[in-house]
Amino acid sequence: MEGDGQEGAPSSTNERRRKFKRICVFCGSRAGHKSAFSDAALQLGKQLVDRKIDLVYGGGSAGLMGLISKTVFDGGCHVLGNDGESYVQISGEAIGEVITVSDMHQRKSEMEKHAEAFIALPGGYGTMEELLEVTAWSQLGIHEKPVGLLNVDGYYNSLLTLFDKGVEEGFIQGSARQIVVSADTAEELINKMEDYVPVHDTVAPRQSWEVDQLLESTTSGEAQES
Repeated sequence: MEGDGQEGAPSSTNERRRKFKRICVFCGSRAGHKSAFSDAALQLGKQLVDRKIDLVYGGGSAGLMGLISKTVFDGGCHVLGNDGESYVQISGEAIGEVITVSDMHQRKSEMEKHAEAFIALPGGYGTMEELLEVTAWSQLGIHEKPVGLLNVDGYYNSLLTLFDKGVEEGFIQGSARQIVVSADTAEELINKMEDYVPVHDTVAPRQSWEVDQLLESTTSGEAQES
């Protein structure tokens, strides 16, 4: 589990504020119908450049993904894309350095490994799936990295309401509801994420060998029953 550099009780907000070197951004391979979405991607890209934060992303040069990656790359910061042959056909060639991945599972694993925080811009199923996965990983204690939601023009209002409904109905702990940090502007969001204090359930994640062992045991048992 990655540490966050927060030892002891901080005496002020500034003393416990994180400084990110690399942030992973999840966003759409389309630009959406509103100019506000493209504007937000450009503003986030400029914030990363101004703060000298490198970008980790899924690869691709289309839609919001292309806007933010080009902005960060042109601004002189490092851009790391995670791409596969099938994905290139949808979103275009990645900008900057590229890690070639074999499938979506490896793609998400590489993004998590190289990033110190996550931000989701507006996007479709893929963006929301990536957002929810890193949120669940945080709840389980697999990582302690901030998860940010850039709620451009209220795009994610319904999703945030669903999170609240999950708490109300007893499916999400109140403390876990604080995992996702949201804001309307890139500057405000990164500031909030710098002040983020990890909150998650005390559940130890299974190691890869434990998962393999469990699968082998299950397969063996099924074979014996048949």
